[in-house]
Amino acid sequence: MRDPYRPGVLLVAVLALASATFGALIGARQGDEGGPAALPQRSGRPLDHTSFLARIVPAAGARPQPAKGPPTPRSVLDLARRLPLERKVAQLFVLGFGGTDATADVFGRLRRLDLGGVVLQRENYTDPAQLGALAGEARVVAREEGHVPPWVLATQDGAEFNALPGLPPEEAPGDLDSAADAAAEAQGTAATLRGLNVTGLVGPVVDVGSGPLGARVYSDDPAEVAGYAEAVVAAYRAKRLFSAAKHFPGLGAADQLTQIGPATVGLGLAELRRRDLIPFRAAIQAGVPAIQLSHALYPMNDFTAPASLTRSIATGLLRDRLGFAGVAITDDLADPAITTSYSVPDAAVRALNAGADMLVISGAAGDQEAAYSAVLRAARSGRIARARIADAVRRVLNAKRDYGLIR
Repeated sequence: MRDPYRPGVLLVAVLALASATFGALIGARQGDEGGPAALPQRSGRPLDHTSFLARIVPAAGARPQPAKGPPTPRSVLDLARRLPLERKVAQLFVLGFGGTDATADVFGRLRRLDLGGVVLQRENYTDPAQLGALAGEARVVAREEGHVPPWVLATQDGAEFNALPGLPPEEAPGDLDSAADAAAEAQGTAATLRGLNVTGLVGPVVDVGSGPLGARVYSDDPAEVAGYAEAVVAAYRAKRLFSAAKHFPGLGAADQLTQIGPATVGLGLAELRRRDLIPFRAAIQAGVPAIQLSHALYPMNDFTAPASLTRSIATGLLRDRLGFAGVAITDDLADPAITTSYSVPDAAVRALNAGADMLVISGAAGDQEAAYSAVLRAARSGRIARARIADAVRRVLNAKRDYGLIR
């Protein structure tokens, strides 16, 4: 009688012999070459047999993935529904201010309005102890008034690009040796800033190129910047420091800084996909909670409006194509790149309709108040859909819960 198990035994033996032979060949090759092939020096990424670009760039013709974020808890949904429209609108604003202590005018507005956050600038900072007290006051005011705790943000792009001088990060991205070094620096930055009541950063810069941003840019190689983005975002998330990768869809090839005036990026969508969008995909995959929208002009809409005010970019590209479900936050609407062509209140309404969730405005308190009033009127009249306001508020509150501001 024929043994029914014999073919299976032979098959197992053949597979084992093949596996052993393949393993010996690989081992010999590694011995000859001194181990596995090294990754690019600045990538800081672990060895992976799948290329980095293949993992973050969809294959040609692939359908875009729908935006999927963390599920919104019932408590956040209930809070969002309970807030009256005036407080919902206030949650969408992040304001700069003058002053270095609790007498600053912004604290009066924090009591009157349920503002989404404040952004610290160099003029607000004198020393770490003062910073801790100033930033902590924002949370104290919110608690006393029964408001949602506001973000306390800063722009710390490294070294001389820090709004809070003398505090980390000590190195600019372009001066770092590896993404691993960037991650270590980010961990130290997060620990220091959270200890001083700063809850988030407007950063990291994940632009590509050697344009006007200078040493704020890590590299002119998209894959290296993507490795940097992933490492820094992961480090900030691990330390519970909110971050906003910038400047979407890429400012590395701009002809000037948007803080100086209108800026142009002459790269079409196909070029941006091969270059500037790669680090943003990496940041999104690493779980970045926010992305800051650029004020530059792009060929996608014939250079007619800044990206931050353009729905096809802020919603079509960021949400629908890249699948980002977090908070979209504008660059400063008081920058000359905006105010050369728009009033701050008009820009605020346009940005929300384009798909922004939070509006950053430094500058005069009058412009900030006018922008809040303009958005509130637009929401009441239907110029901004109530559903658009609700979506933005839900994202903001979800991020605040995720990072421990609300429970």
